[in-house]
Amino acid sequence: MAMFIGLISFVGMIVFLILGIVGAFRKSKKTKRNFIITGVCFVLLIAALSFSGEPSETDQAESPITETEKDEVEQEEPTEEEVVPEVEEKEEPVKEEPEQPKEEVKEEPQLTVSQQNAIRHAENYISTMPFSKTGLIEQLEYEGYSTEDATFAVDHIEVDWREQAVRHAKNYNDTMPMSRQGLIDQLMYEGHSQEDSTYAVEQIGL
Repeated sequence: MAMFIGLISFVGMIVFLILGIVGAFRKSKKTKRNFIITGVCFVLLIAALSFSGEPSETDQAESPITETEKDEVEQEEPTEEEVVPEVEEKEEPVKEEPEQPKEEVKEEPQLTVSQQNAIRHAENYISTMPFSKTGLIEQLEYEGYSTEDATFAVDHIEVDWREQAVRHAKNYNDTMPMSRQGLIDQLMYEGHSQEDSTYAVEQIGL
């Protein structure tokens, strides 16, 4: 708006200045009026130029921020990384586990020929007829093995001695009639424990 007024004032000032000069030469009565109007146009021109040089408040409010200004604003604002100090992660020392003692491998003692034969002899007997533990040791001693080798052989074979007592009770019951207590006493005489003897008699229904 100020530029428009300034343009009109400039044109009016030129026109009325020329009319005033021409009127002065012709000694016209309108010469004075033309110079006054010229002065008014000059004042309006100066005022319009002063207003056009100062940016209005609306222009200042609506003036967009340039990319350069945006970058400067972004650089001035502290980032989260700058505000919060970085915490250095401390590496925890690795705990060295104490070395476990190595298990010593126990070497099995080598069997003597007599011990090997005693074991084989014991397995043959136990597979053909029932024996108690003490009865089998005595049988091996009767075969000529020492008490140490006979005991070693019986201890190194897998035998269910309670089952041997049941087999023994069945054999006696099949060959000769016996009372319950008589059969228990006979099994104990063969070397079975009282518990195994009683269990065996109950298993055959006596």
